[in-house]
Amino acid sequence: MTADEWSVLMRAPLFKAMGLEITRSLVQTRSTRAYARGERIFQQGDPADALFLIIEGCVKLYRERESGEQVVVAIFAAGETFAEAAMFLSGDYPASAEAVSPSRILRIDGNALRHTILQQPQLAFAMLAAASLHLKHLLEQIEQLKVQSAPQRIAIFLLKQVSVTSGPADVALPYEKALIANRLGMKPESFSRAFAKLREFGVIVERDSVHIRDVARLTKFTAVSNDT
Repeated sequence: MTADEWSVLMRAPLFKAMGLEITRSLVQTRSTRAYARGERIFQQGDPADALFLIIEGCVKLYRERESGEQVVVAIFAAGETFAEAAMFLSGDYPASAEAVSPSRILRIDGNALRHTILQQPQLAFAMLAAASLHLKHLLEQIEQLKVQSAPQRIAIFLLKQVSVTSGPADVALPYEKALIANRLGMKPESFSRAFAKLREFGVIVERDSVHIRDVARLTKFTAVSNDT
């Protein structure tokens, strides 16, 4: 692995908790794999025999309905791990995973990780912490769907892409708008209408780029209650 890959690896909560020595023993003989946009990482029903760390890019987890429609369960970005819970259940992956942008991903063998945890049981707490973080994000998503309006959900998504708390900011959308809409629980047409409503709050959309005139003002908008 390169120095940059190690840097991403050790920022991930799971491996940060494990420490450098243990992490190195797990991954020193492994290399990352490149995935093209749209390439599948695993399919729903495949044996859950590994977890994954995203070094670069974005990955979506999704389930398919009988109609063929995809329901996005979660989207993960660089520095995040996924599929931990499924791996430890020793069953099958309950969803499919697909790269939504050109990505580099490190696969961690499940048997090797389980063996390491048996040798050092305290590492189980690191796994619980990673699972708890995913649960926290899921609960936040559910809360947004129930409490926040469609424009507010988009605003929250945009604000997560910026590093400033006031003044102007430019956002390069990390993946296609249709996927963002699915992720936020909207149809493409309602997503477009909601985005249009954000113009009055200084949000200007140009293809796959978004300009926010005042981050603080947009942040204030997301905190407005929609109770009537």
